Amino acid sequence: MSRPLIILTCMRSYSSLTCGMLGQHPELYGLPEINPFVADTIGETMRQFRSVRPRSLDGICRTIAQLEFGGQTRETITDASEWLQRRSHWSAGKLLDHIAEAVAPKAWVDKSISTVLRDDRLRRAIRIVPDARFLHLTRHPRPTCRSLFELQSKNKARSANGNGSRSLPDPDPDPEEAWMRTNQNVLRFVAELPPGQCMHIRGEDLLSEPERYLEQICTWLGIRFDDDALTTMLHPEASVYARIGPRNAPFGNDPNFLRNPVFDKRAIPAASLAGPLEWRTKPPMFARETVETAQQLGYR
Repeated sequence: MSRPLIILTCMRSYSSLTCGMLGQHPELYGLPEINPFVADTIGETMRQFRSVRPRSLDGICRTIAQLEFGGQTRETITDASEWLQRRSHWSAGKLLDHIAEAVAPKAWVDKSISTVLRDDRLRRAIRIVPDARFLHLTRHPRPTCRSLFELQSKNKARSANGNGSRSLPDPDPDPEEAWMRTNQNVLRFVAELPPGQCMHIRGEDLLSEPERYLEQICTWLGIRFDDDALTTMLHPEASVYARIGPRNAPFGNDPNFLRNPVFDKRAIPAASLAGPLEWRTKPPMFARETVETAQQLGYR
């Protein structure tokens, strides 16, 4: 059985699409965001999210509904929530072991954004799943920050109208600070890993040349890469999680991806670290630290 794969990435960095593609590989099982490293037990994780972001539980509820009850309906989501509540004393590791057994001989793939927000969550990940592989997925800071700003604006509009819950991890984080914090957290973390346990890939490269970069990822993971494997990975929409879920658990991935999960191969327009920022005027440019971190990741 292949080793689990944990995708480490900032929000708005093609993670839902990337996880959806890799998760369709015959030897892998792509999960929605199950947020396994937020706390030590299921109960602690559920309490944290229920108080601030209940929709963050959609991913784990959809996963348990699918694996334990055979599908994702309003009834099975309710069953899954009760299943989790009865096992609130379970450790995060026990839950992941249970999921691993359920999807075997495939290996699970997780891309929960919550993992990279704090160093203790990254440390919990390597402690719980010491043999996991880590894929550091990045996107140029300019389009990432622009997308984060647009998401913030939509959230503010919803809040003003009294609709929906927040989908951002913190209250209105500065987009540049969010990009910097998450990627620097990952860079510090992977610097301590043994050689070969982590791979960095730019999302722009993967989406522009999927055949080339999917092969590189599969070779690194030690899993097969042939025409059949490539074909399945190019169809993330085939995943049982690649659609809006039942009303009591609609999300678990980026809503835009869930509404249109079909992969459309395309060249990603080049972005620049230089020049004024479209979403703010003070300060008008990227900070030097942001530029240096981006350059370390291969951006210009």
